[in-house]
Amino acid sequence: MASLNATGDSDMTISKLAAALLLGAAALPAHAAITFGGALDVAGDATDLATLGNGPNLNRLSFGSDLTYNARTGTFYGISDRGPGGGTIDWAPRVEAFKIDVSGSAAPSNFQLQSTTVFRQANGQVYSGLFPNLIPGGSSTNLNKSLDSEGIVRLSNGHFLVADEYGPSIYEMDRNGKFLRAFTQPSNILPKVGSTVDYVATRPTLTSGRQDNRGYEGLTVSADGKTAWGILQDPLVNEGASNDGRRSQNLRIVQFDVATGVAQKQFAYQLEALSAINGRIPGTADDFSATNQGRSIGVSSLTWIGGTKFLVIERDNRGQGPDNIVAGALQPSGTKRIYMIDIAGASDVSGVSFVGSNSLPSGVVPVGKSLFIDVQSALLTAGLVLPEKLEGLAIGPKLAGGGFALILATDNDFSVTQGSGVQTDVCTNGVQVALGAGCPTGSSLVPSRLYSFAVTGDDAKQFDASLFAVPEPATWSMMIAGFGLVGGAMRRRATRVTTSVAA
Repeated sequence: MASLNATGDSDMTISKLAAALLLGAAALPAHAAITFGGALDVAGDATDLATLGNGPNLNRLSFGSDLTYNARTGTFYGISDRGPGGGTIDWAPRVEAFKIDVSGSAAPSNFQLQSTTVFRQANGQVYSGLFPNLIPGGSSTNLNKSLDSEGIVRLSNGHFLVADEYGPSIYEMDRNGKFLRAFTQPSNILPKVGSTVDYVATRPTLTSGRQDNRGYEGLTVSADGKTAWGILQDPLVNEGASNDGRRSQNLRIVQFDVATGVAQKQFAYQLEALSAINGRIPGTADDFSATNQGRSIGVSSLTWIGGTKFLVIERDNRGQGPDNIVAGALQPSGTKRIYMIDIAGASDVSGVSFVGSNSLPSGVVPVGKSLFIDVQSALLTAGLVLPEKLEGLAIGPKLAGGGFALILATDNDFSVTQGSGVQTDVCTNGVQVALGAGCPTGSSLVPSRLYSFAVTGDDAKQFDASLFAVPEPATWSMMIAGFGLVGGAMRRRATRVTTSVAA
């Protein structure tokens, strides 16, 4: 395995390592030419370029819920989720376009915010991050004007496909963020109470479909733009032992025909077993329990890399984040990992139920899966704090020395927490302050973070060449002129970035 795949635990046994890696139907190639390039922090109190007003609940910059990259322009597109109120504050979900510089060793620097695009409904009104039943005139049975954006891809025509966790839904938006159409979702993943769709119910009231706040968390598309895949964060609420998805390892990937927006297939993706994750946590006092398997462990991102292969971020819910900081000392994290998966040979489980057991039904073959990067080990080795929500992954620019940079992004939850309806900013030292009041000297709001890995050699050759398109000659003069205009605009409104950390 790659040098980054070591766990760093001296008491890791061969049996535990095997349990951590031998998931899925087939073993994929080892990955040896991957190195950590560094980290780049974007200040938690940075503001974006929205024109809806000023203040933490209006224009605070947070972009790490998912990430995609346009190689032709060197632009990354990151999205916010439902906002700093976690569904209880009227926040407008949005796309943040930015650029960074990446050195030959993949060290990231110089964050440059390019634009902010707010998502809008077909009638031009701004989407809200509010729970559907909190919007005036809304209800739990209709998504109304609500959007919890958690996945994004950019199509060749400049349109965006956006995965919404409330539904779960997949929407096509135009280049200005305006709604064009919704994909048709399979009935089995829609949240229901009995036979009635309910987008805000929680267990045990919710009886089938996606778990609350565990809808689509990743979205990707093939190079030709014909096929899209969405991945649920966790198993369905009723699929697992005792009809409890929290106990299950088996979640679903849904494949769609982009032209029609209709689902074609579903595949079973198996989360890493808790026994393997707990084996990397010192002692037993902080071990995850059985009902954490399909709730506190989950998938954060899905990225197509060529043919039938993808990269998936899998993580637990521990690490630095507003709520975890407030809780006191951080519990030890057991997993922040990137897996390579292959759907070739995996069973179509569109009509297959996983209810009643944590094991897959006889004859069902899950997607093949192998460890690609142990991000947790890499960050700890570099002396960096572990973030809670590692959620965005993009195949970034080619490197001068060969290969390319793989870029990861964190969701910092706007560095806001709330209790009893009162919001507070959260500082990196654990202190809570009034919104916008500023942190004590020596601390700051929890930043958004970007991490970069250099992927070279045979590992880089597994990625489709279309991911590394370069600008066509006719566009160079326009791009050069555009850089000058962007530079002038950014001098008028700068985004504060903290120090980069090299590997």
